[in-house]
Amino acid sequence: MGLISEVLLLPFAPVRGSAWAVRQVLQEAERIYYDPATVRAELAKLEELLEAGEISEEEFDRREDELLDRLEIASRGGAGTGGGTSR
Repeated sequence: MGLISEVLLLPFAPVRGSAWAVRQVLQEAERIYYDPATVRAELAKLEELLEAGEISEEEFDRREDELLDRLEIASRGGAGTGGGTSR
């Protein structure tokens, strides 16, 4: 039955290939998004913005919390395995 199903599903091969490509792009985007080095760099930039007076303390706290959440997820190993897309 495997050969028959492959022949019948052949017209859908481009769609299946596109879905695979989209999954690969999403995995790479998650890997970069949750990369601890990237998050630390964003935290440093955020602190520079606060010190320069370009953002308020409230904005700093909100964005810092988001970045720390990302760092926590990365440290738990949930990044890059689809853990970030289940929200």
